[in-house]
Amino acid sequence: MCPKSDISDYSHKVRVAAVAEPTWGRASWAQLRRCGVSSSTISSWTADGYLYEELPRVYSVGHRAGPIESDLATALLYAGPGAMLSHTTAAWWWQLTRHQPQVIEVSTPRQCGSQSTVTVHGRRHLARVWHNGLTVTTVPQTLLDYASQAAFEDVRYVLAEADYHRLIDLKEVEGITGRGKPGARKLRRALAAHWPDLARTDSPLERAFLFLIEAGGIPRPQVNERVCGFKIDCFWPEQRVAVELDGGKGHNTARQVRRDHGRDLTLRANGIAVRRYADTQVYGQGDAVLADLRAALSG
Repeated sequence: MCPKSDISDYSHKVRVAAVAEPTWGRASWAQLRRCGVSSSTISSWTADGYLYEELPRVYSVGHRAGPIESDLATALLYAGPGAMLSHTTAAWWWQLTRHQPQVIEVSTPRQCGSQSTVTVHGRRHLARVWHNGLTVTTVPQTLLDYASQAAFEDVRYVLAEADYHRLIDLKEVEGITGRGKPGARKLRRALAAHWPDLARTDSPLERAFLFLIEAGGIPRPQVNERVCGFKIDCFWPEQRVAVELDGGKGHNTARQVRRDHGRDLTLRANGIAVRRYADTQVYGQGDAVLADLRAALSG
């Protein structure tokens, strides 16, 4: 027969496991106490390795390892009731950017200090929603917060992603850009220069090329449309001009070069002029690229 203390310990662990399951194996000190776990037992479980304090008063239960969702849940539990993912972390969680932030950002109505892995923004009145199991700022608020930190071209891309995936109403986004709000001026500029097809790009090189031709006054092309059975980076249907962009990784083997030449031959056989630019040309020889493209479009 098991000692009474062992039975009690087991029942507490069952309750704690149930509480931690929705938050990817994480539980706060307050949650543990609500499960009937005493402060001394928390200390004992921590010493035994059943609990590991990831952030002050936030614990991983049973094991320390876990997916990124565990780290996000840990940050939210640390920031307390009413907390939500925000800024660059929210943009990533909404899948508006592919860059997973190294430091998690959360907003909370509570007074809570930042940690080395978590930046806390104290804001009392802020709407939050649930997305993929975690609380996060609304998409318009996320765009505004992101704009307060990111480069203008990155803000344009994230705005295009949100619009492309029908996560926003542009008028609603405009309504959140009141004067004096961090990021508002930059977001208003992004709205004025909104280019939905930025969301159709597959790489930073493609976006850099689009920004280059926009600055050079060249008309906007179709982006990643299929032409003659191929997905073409940029295509001007009226002028019958196609542009392919060669990054270092995708076009440097003999097999890939042969494939590219075969595509170009097929396009030319169908009356399409092909221009192919390397990443070094787009980033370092922009004027030459623009001049060459203008000649192709006018010819």
